[in-house]
Amino acid sequence: MPSSLSDALDQLHRPLALRAMADGAVAVRFLDETTDQPIPPGHAFVPRILPEDLGDPGFRNDHGLRLAYVAGSMAHGIASEEIVESAAHAGCLGFYGAAGQPPERVEQAITRLKASLGNLPFGFNLLYSPQESSLENAHADLYLRHQIRLVEASAYLDVSLPLVRYRLTGLRVASDGTPVPANKVVAKVSRVEVARKFLSPAPAKLVGELLARGEITEHQAHAAARLPLADDITAEADSGGHTDNRPALNLLPTLIALRDRMARDNAALGWHRSTRVGLGGGIATPQSVAAAFSMGAAYVLVGTVHQACVESGTSDLARAMLAAAEQADTAMAAAADMFEMGVKVQVLKRGTLFAMRAQKLYDLYRAYPSFEAVPAADQATVEKQMLRRPFEAVWADCIAYFQRRDPSQITRAGQDPRHKMALVFRWYLATASRWATQGVPDRQADYQIWCGPSMGAFNEWAKGSFLELPANRHLAAVAHSLMRGAALLKRAEIARLQGICQAQVNPCPAQATSHTTARMPA
Repeated sequence: MPSSLSDALDQLHRPLALRAMADGAVAVRFLDETTDQPIPPGHAFVPRILPEDLGDPGFRNDHGLRLAYVAGSMAHGIASEEIVESAAHAGCLGFYGAAGQPPERVEQAITRLKASLGNLPFGFNLLYSPQESSLENAHADLYLRHQIRLVEASAYLDVSLPLVRYRLTGLRVASDGTPVPANKVVAKVSRVEVARKFLSPAPAKLVGELLARGEITEHQAHAAARLPLADDITAEADSGGHTDNRPALNLLPTLIALRDRMARDNAALGWHRSTRVGLGGGIATPQSVAAAFSMGAAYVLVGTVHQACVESGTSDLARAMLAAAEQADTAMAAAADMFEMGVKVQVLKRGTLFAMRAQKLYDLYRAYPSFEAVPAADQATVEKQMLRRPFEAVWADCIAYFQRRDPSQITRAGQDPRHKMALVFRWYLATASRWATQGVPDRQADYQIWCGPSMGAFNEWAKGSFLELPANRHLAAVAHSLMRGAALLKRAEIARLQGICQAQVNPCPAQATSHTTARMPA
């Protein structure tokens, strides 16, 4: 017999019959799950709920997962090969953080993951890069050449040609007329207007351009009109990195309602199945996981919290800083990849001056037509405190970089001094993230560490447990603890809805077991 109601609820695999007694106690009876045992009269019934029962079964089946749990693609390889491998072996879906990395480094990751994971599920990031479209195109080329069948499309404000080319290459039509894509897309979105683009077919103009180039057939172009651009979209709430700081309680229901309206409107057109909607941003505790699934999320996506895991592609110093963060220890800062557009990313504020310094650079860029026009005192601040070198010395590094990546940037900078200033400032912003991942000691004040408030929430929940120490934060243990805790909360909620008010539980981090590595058959 269980020692308490909470102990009985914690045995997730065992259905329960509960009855509130006159003295305030609760009588607990375990039911035999292998028979059709009737519920005793006057008893509340709590079914078995396992972590693998949470979320959309179609999402788990289509991607070959045990858990409806996604490890998001943190840029610059922070979502490392080790993150992706750990996620796959834990029955989850991991995306490699290819954003900002040169094609040769991404190709190395592709080679390793295809060899180490075989048929286990994994994907790669495809980042919207309007300032450096050649890199987005190069990554799409790699994925098509190596037959990477799943990407996480991130930071898109509009649909790009490389994304459409990836989506439509290999598209076929089933015998019943349904379009069947060879390549799947999971898109992170935080705005209704962007979500609508991914819930719709690829723009006819871009499809026509691919057809004119001979990169798709007329048959594929025709089928594309009945295929939403994304198989799944992640409602990206208040997250680390690129974010619109959207509240999850508003964003997820709004995107689910939008999906449902569009699915109804297009049901008669022979479209591919309706796009699923998951939730990311703020997923850090069993309570937030349970809330996401209660609101109808098909899956949950975790990012910031995984950055503090031992498998992440960052430094021990950055992991320690993340493990010390509280919920208010974040700030918005200028983004390196879309600096001129005024796009911002959410970063860790505690222990670093990066957010303040990044804002200073953006203010100077907006106020002056060139670095030479910047007041001498501000020039000195930039060169001594941020660049730690003369402006022109950094510009020489920029020339060497863009000669390899995108020579048109150098040409444009020669004609536009403000653009030259932007490229040098972007050097600081981009390098600040590498200082963090490499753990450069004398640059800690400049570390750019992408971080949302969820990191503080996780730290508060993990306090006093084995997960409090960064060295114990393995992805499998984190994922198992969050999903198991959410399942426990679901059981307690069902009991309370039937009048068992004593069913209060406090899910604690659970040591990972061999069960966490079991994978559901595809």
